[in-house]
Amino acid sequence: MRERSAGGDATDDGVGGEAGKAAGAAAGPRMRRVLRGLRRASGLLRWTSLRLRLVVVFALVALTAAVSASGIAYWLNRNTVLERTQNAVLNDFRKSLEDSTRSLPLHPRCAELQDAARQMAAGPQNYAVLLIGVDREGKDCAATTNKNLLTLDSVPRSLRTAVNEVREVDESNRYAHHLYWQRKEVGDAPYLVAGAKVIGGGPTGYMMKSLATERQDLNSLAWSLGIATALALVGSALLAQAAATTVLRPVQRLGHAARQLGEGRLDTRLRVTGTDELADLSRTFNRTAERLEHRVEELSGREAASRRFVADMSHELRTPLTAITAVSEVLEEEADSLDPMIAPAVQLVVSETRRLNDLVENLMEVTRFDAGTARLVLDDVDVADQVTACVDARAWLDAVELDADRGIVARLDPRRLDVILANLIGNALKHGGSPVRVSVHTEEAPGDGAGGRTGSTAVTGGPAAPPASGGTEQEGPEVSGQAAGGGKLVIRVRDHGPGIPEEVLPHVFDRFYKASASRPRSEGSGLGLSIALENAHIHGGEITAANLPEGGAVFTLRLPMDAAPLTDGDRRDRGTARAADEGTEDGR
Repeated sequence: MRERSAGGDATDDGVGGEAGKAAGAAAGPRMRRVLRGLRRASGLLRWTSLRLRLVVVFALVALTAAVSASGIAYWLNRNTVLERTQNAVLNDFRKSLEDSTRSLPLHPRCAELQDAARQMAAGPQNYAVLLIGVDREGKDCAATTNKNLLTLDSVPRSLRTAVNEVREVDESNRYAHHLYWQRKEVGDAPYLVAGAKVIGGGPTGYMMKSLATERQDLNSLAWSLGIATALALVGSALLAQAAATTVLRPVQRLGHAARQLGEGRLDTRLRVTGTDELADLSRTFNRTAERLEHRVEELSGREAASRRFVADMSHELRTPLTAITAVSEVLEEEADSLDPMIAPAVQLVVSETRRLNDLVENLMEVTRFDAGTARLVLDDVDVADQVTACVDARAWLDAVELDADRGIVARLDPRRLDVILANLIGNALKHGGSPVRVSVHTEEAPGDGAGGRTGSTAVTGGPAAPPASGGTEQEGPEVSGQAAGGGKLVIRVRDHGPGIPEEVLPHVFDRFYKASASRPRSEGSGLGLSIALENAHIHGGEITAANLPEGGAVFTLRLPMDAAPLTDGDRRDRGTARAADEGTEDGR
């Protein structure tokens, strides 16, 4: 009996052979592109909602786990299927080669080799057989059971070389020849090719076994794993959606409560359930809101007490001030008959008494604004006549130039308009110097046509002066919110003084603000401009202050032509709540 052994030293290209190698070579760049795409996606996640981020993260984790598990399962099953099939085929080929060549002569005829090949191929494994031998005449003979599939040229050169190699026999290697195998593709079908040389002389045998069935089984397994991965991805997305809803619902409630708290509803509280971190956050929010509510109530109480104190003090001062004023007027009438040494003191008492009386009146007016009790008493006002009356009543005719047309009628509170004009013109005369120019015109409401300057004729206060620098005056910002009736009344009060220092401009309407700390006892109380601004706000208007490029300051008053809509019900002026301490008379 001839000895023969089988080994496993041949190369294994696997199912797919050379195509598998190409796919492996292309996997590197493809993986890098995938990683770059994932990095871009992670950058985009920073700009999306928390719900989407949770869903995407859950999906990525599930996808990674499912792909990893599917890949491992596919690889293990692939190796198991291929090894089982391969071992069964190789064992059958080895045994068939040994049994079929045992009865052959050392140099068989071609017909005998052909019969032996058919006998080997008739086995249960259904593979093609190629037997190569040398006949008695020394000619090579090749017997194959499938000339279209298995010939000597179709056997890989590396496999032929390994089969024909003679190994040195020693203690670690008992046989000179071994059984070698290799997987390759013919067309699109995978095949297992094996070869062995009969030891002691005899033919060399090759076999080729189709692995198409195994590939089909592995493809079915891959599809099954892919479907399972897709189902896992969908399940993870649904689970992430449910988890996001569970997590975000308390966060949404917290956001809604925070918005309500920011809108002034200090009694807003969250319903706390559970003991997790979100529940602890809700408890913290409730405690914070409670402390804030108590603090605001405390501050509101202090503010109300302060307002009551100022109001009560002002009312209490009026009685003694009335008596003092009466006495001071008597002293002023008798000033000519007094001792020349006493007359200056009497004049000082008279002026300070008037100043104190004005301060008390201003404090009472401010208190009414702060308490929200100030109301408009509207009437149809000819603005030019109103400005003229204001200037004439204070003997400012020689120092004020008026640029306005009669017939500009607005529905306003004449008393409050007089207070505004008196403060603005008085402030300009005091700190800017004469001549002070007062101009009046109207502006159309948006969509009603271009607003225009109406009136340029001086009606009082001496000859009309031409507009400075071509009539351009710097204006403050527009105020949103027009009164019904269309259009605005615009009154500008311009002086020719040094202007307002830039660092003072933001504070000219602050209460009790005085630009110069070196004159804290100036005649003004520091409330005039503040009161003027509050009176403008209660009309739905605004006052702005600015410096002109050619020198001097300009105060611009904008009021609605009809303030009637603001008197409906108990509506407050839009600016009263906005700035409780804006304005000053000594604005520079």
